[in-house]
Amino acid sequence: MPSDLVDLPGGVLRMGSTRFYPDESPVHEVTVRGFAIERHPVTNAQFAAFVADTGYVTVAERPLDPLSYPGVPERDLIPGSLVFRPSEGPVDLADWRQWWDWSPGAQWRLPFGPDGGVDVRDRADHPVVQVAYPDAAAYASWAGRRLPTEAEWEYAAGGGTGTVYAWGDEVAPGGVLMANTWQGRFPYRNDGALGWTGTSPVGTFPPNAFGLLDMIGNVWEWTTTLYSGGHRRAGAEGCCTPSHEPDPSVSQTLKGGSHLCAPEYCHRYRPAARSAQSQDSATTHIGFRCVVG
Repeated sequence: MPSDLVDLPGGVLRMGSTRFYPDESPVHEVTVRGFAIERHPVTNAQFAAFVADTGYVTVAERPLDPLSYPGVPERDLIPGSLVFRPSEGPVDLADWRQWWDWSPGAQWRLPFGPDGGVDVRDRADHPVVQVAYPDAAAYASWAGRRLPTEAEWEYAAGGGTGTVYAWGDEVAPGGVLMANTWQGRFPYRNDGALGWTGTSPVGTFPPNAFGLLDMIGNVWEWTTTLYSGGHRRAGAEGCCTPSHEPDPSVSQTLKGGSHLCAPEYCHRYRPAARSAQSQDSATTHIGFRCVVG
């Protein structure tokens, strides 16, 4: 069954930030109407129920279109997706290819591929990953819901606090870890967030002021908002995820950061933070949640 919904009142959001990355500016006021949002990201168990009911085949499970990859032998146009592989030591953080790898057969059931050692049957309460934007939208339609806009998502994540993080202005108040983010030196040493070095079960970390779980960290979440390099501006690119100069017609805005976010590389585990992602991309750290209203 789809997640429980939390009703949120409408309000005025001071959206964005000028303290961190250029694409978060300028700060501006947005009026958000009341809506309801799922308490936590869609889990593997919930996505499995959708697939069982509909027979849906995700983007990562579909063969690649030869017209989109001219010159690539047909034998190489097999389904798969990008997986995170920690490097053996320090690497150039400007080159995402040091830690992202194309894996044939990687998809939501086997997020690290057939030989990746991870089967979601053992992670029913973890957020589903390896879902591209069309996959998330299809689930939302099945559930009688929709994906959130960036403004709705940011309003919900902030919990009405207006602070740097969803819980306040300190990253770890009183030494308490508040979200599943990278602990160590990216991309080669992760000491684990409360013992979790990848996704964690939803609700492992404290809820925000609205009672919502995992709005920050764990997995990036899709929104319906087309990406540009700043609010009302164009330019720039995201981080953490293989990217390029985004084409607003095909790139969506991701929100929330993930278990791969580290301060020296991707300080985007904040409500105002954002990143670009092409609609057809699926990775090991992108998930979603739905809204109503």
